[in-house]
Amino acid sequence: MRFSRLPLLWRVFSINAVLLVVATLLILLARGRAFLEGADVVIALVLMLTANLVLLRQTLRPIERLADRMRVVDLLRPGQRLAERGSVEVVALVRVFNQMLGRLETERRESGQRALRAQESERARIARGLHDEVGQVLTGVLLQLDSLAGTADKRAVDETKHAVRGALEEVRRISQELRPELLEHLGLVSALTELSRTFSTQSGINVDRRLATKLPALSDEAELAVYRVAQESLTNVARHAQASHVDLTLEPGAGSVILRVIDDGRGLSENVASNGHGGLRGMRERALLVGGALAVKRGSAGGVEVRLEVPAGDG
Repeated sequence: MRFSRLPLLWRVFSINAVLLVVATLLILLARGRAFLEGADVVIALVLMLTANLVLLRQTLRPIERLADRMRVVDLLRPGQRLAERGSVEVVALVRVFNQMLGRLETERRESGQRALRAQESERARIARGLHDEVGQVLTGVLLQLDSLAGTADKRAVDETKHAVRGALEEVRRISQELRPELLEHLGLVSALTELSRTFSTQSGINVDRRLATKLPALSDEAELAVYRVAQESLTNVARHAQASHVDLTLEPGAGSVILRVIDDGRGLSENVASNGHGGLRGMRERALLVGGALAVKRGSAGGVEVRLEVPAGDG
């Protein structure tokens, strides 16, 4: 049996046993001689301790490498597995760790899907409340103002009506952001078209759209993930990028649909790109929950490119 295949206990025992045997033989051979006295004893001890340290470090190094890899595993990047090689103990540890990663990824995906469904349900509830209750109240106020037009100060009435209309538009905008009705009724392309048009109008940033009309079928969850990632990406551009132009593309891939949002802004710092703030982590989680892949990198024009690929299928 190869030495590296021995259990860790027996390998450590063997290393120390060999060193002790060598030290004992040296003492026996040098018994009665003067050269094994004083400083020579200290030197021999130092040499044995050094040899022991070097041999043990070589033996334990695979475990240290395993610990280092464990520290950097990210559940938002699924599929990371460690190679099962090394000693018996290391192989067993790696196998158990890989199995644990699989369980954690499955549990995180399922719990995340439940959380997102609950979040979207709450968004829909709030959106309906804004539309049905607040919107109706504001519409009623407008009708009352119209009835007062002949009996009150016309200028004051017009100013009030203008303010109410502004509030009504804001309620409709918030309701649309919370619950993309166009996505439900007209599909992903129409929803992204309206999203980018509204973004351009409000931010003053030009958006160049290239949205393919013939796309593989996506599940409702995947379509919603694509829409939310596009929405968050455009929001980040408006808040942080200081950009003047955005390219928004949606195209078919190899059994998938690919979304790209590319701006010409100031880009992301390495720390934000690698670790991600709340928005980026949210996009990664959405991609993960529908089996997709999200990449955030420096764009060709110096800004940021967000690329999302989600698998096709209407399951």
